[in-house]
Amino acid sequence: MQRAELTTSAPGAPSLSMNAIWRTIRGYILWQYERGTLHYDIMVTLILIFVLFSPYWINFNDKPTARIPHPTDVVVTRDAEGRLLYQIAGSAVSPGDDHSVREQLLRIIEPISGAVSIVKYEPVTDNQGHVQTYRVVVKRE
Repeated sequence: MQRAELTTSAPGAPSLSMNAIWRTIRGYILWQYERGTLHYDIMVTLILIFVLFSPYWINFNDKPTARIPHPTDVVVTRDAEGRLLYQIAGSAVSPGDDHSVREQLLRIIEPISGAVSIVKYEPVTDNQGHVQTYRVVVKRE
């Protein structure tokens, strides 16, 4: 019996076996080609295309978080000992006992500087005794 051979290439064209194709793909995946070769340049070009154009087609969900600024004016300075000194508007804090005032002050300060502890605070009043601002000395934890 005679055997018929099936060829997929056009007559006169060089045939490329599947082994050679898989060997080339494996070389790309394992990064086996030397610098300056055609295959190395192709790999680098494909990486650059991916890095530069993938944000247009792929949603990476890497948007910055929206930070809502605090509605009060807060002025931050340093005192002579290097601690942070905050000046907070008196209208931002409702009057109450020492514990509730400290909690309200911490709620205003912590979004600005992170975890801190209040060393001391003092209300600054006007001539009639109304609190205008609070001066708060804090220390980072």
